Amino acid sequence: MPTWSYIIVAVAAYLLGSIPTGFLAAKTRGIDIRAAGSGNIGATNALRVLGKPAGIFVLLADVAKGFVACALISPLVYNSIEPHYSGLIVSFQNEPVELQMKYKLVAGIFAVLGHNYTCWLKFNGGKGVATTAGVYLALAPEALGIAFAVFILIILATRYVSIGSIVAAIVLPAVVWILPPHNLALGIVTTALGALVIYKHKSNIQRLMTGTENRLGKKSEGAK
Repeated sequence: MPTWSYIIVAVAAYLLGSIPTGFLAAKTRGIDIRAAGSGNIGATNALRVLGKPAGIFVLLADVAKGFVACALISPLVYNSIEPHYSGLIVSFQNEPVELQMKYKLVAGIFAVLGHNYTCWLKFNGGKGVATTAGVYLALAPEALGIAFAVFILIILATRYVSIGSIVAAIVLPAVVWILPPHNLALGIVTTALGALVIYKHKSNIQRLMTGTENRLGKKSEGAK
């Protein structure tokens, strides 16, 4: 397949990931979420600032961005370049697993980058946890399930979403490397995305160290 086909996947996935769901949800209420709570546009801050219904909507939408990028954008682009195949997704699924994985990894990487560095907000975005989860719902659901279970247990034990996210970002790559089938590219990309999630939590880490990080359930002062 030509190199430019990967570029098309990357651009389409980035644009999908760049939709600032939390920012838009807050704007419908006249709130700039970047100036409320932690200032992050992700689901955790949306939950804290906007309440449960809006927070859950943002969470699901951000997960959907990653999942759709991998599960739909990759095969749609591939089949538009290979029009002699019948169908859309089916023909892509008949291709070698390695080829499918390459397209899906490109889509996943750029969907997360779009969320974290959205072009619509001067390249400032979220932390990528939910969108990364959506990517691995498509790529490695078993590994995601284990990481998600750890995420929930950590939150229940500490009431800190940030700690749960950081630990899950460590667990997910470890599980991907351990569980079969072993795919070198998937392992490397998962490790890189996990490191990116931890990097994006640097402000949370600083607040944890100073004891000023908000626990789950604590209402933001900027909430309305």
